[in-house]
Amino acid sequence: MSGELVQLNKKGRIAEVVLNRADSRNAFSPEMIQSIQDAFVEISNDKSVSVAVFKGAGPSFCAGADLNYMQSMAKFKFEDNLKDAERLFDMFNAVYNCAVPVIGKIHGHAMGGGVGLVSVCDFSAAQRDTKFAFSEVRLGIAPAVISPFIARKLGTLGNQEVMLTGEMFGADRAFELQLINFVGSDDEVEDYVLGKAELIASNGPCAVRETKGLMRLTQGEISAGIKAAVTNQIANLRSSPEGQEGLKAFLEKRKPNWTN
Repeated sequence: MSGELVQLNKKGRIAEVVLNRADSRNAFSPEMIQSIQDAFVEISNDKSVSVAVFKGAGPSFCAGADLNYMQSMAKFKFEDNLKDAERLFDMFNAVYNCAVPVIGKIHGHAMGGGVGLVSVCDFSAAQRDTKFAFSEVRLGIAPAVISPFIARKLGTLGNQEVMLTGEMFGADRAFELQLINFVGSDDEVEDYVLGKAELIASNGPCAVRETKGLMRLTQGEISAGIKAAVTNQIANLRSSPEGQEGLKAFLEKRKPNWTN
């Protein structure tokens, strides 16, 4: 169990999904992306589960893509980037469309794709010192894959500010933007998440799943056309001279030299 990239634990009607790369601040690898998707598909298919708690082991919730993954991306051609972006989209979509409510328990850092994971939770609580950032624009790319999910979570003004600046922001700002629902100490966040999970688990299991489905229905489907648009966009940006320069600058720990 301890060696798994993603741990899935079940107790009664509550499932717990734990990102388990603590030494890498739970940064994404291709294998981890697939494991996250698999965990939430399993939860959706398990009618004994009514709610899922999503959290990270160690000092952070999720730091985005890990260095080895980013080094690989810097070498990808368009076709490789497109396949990778489609896998990433499918992971976010599996959490977003999980048949049961997903409660995020956020701490440490949620960066890039890590903020994307927060956005696909139905609601979340974060420790007060948690830091968030849509860091993609600083790398010469865009938060394309997560943008459809972010648009359903944040208001337009807040969405534009944090995605265009790429600046880091704290839990109180995340609460103002409606990215998260609760801010508190470690113990307060634990009590909030467990309390909400137990309340949901005590409700009619079919009613909970139907209500989750109704919320997604009224929010509007993320269509195949949207998936194609955002995955093609990020594949083009990663393969572009600007995207290549941004990724290389990050890996070489220097400022990027933008040519335009």
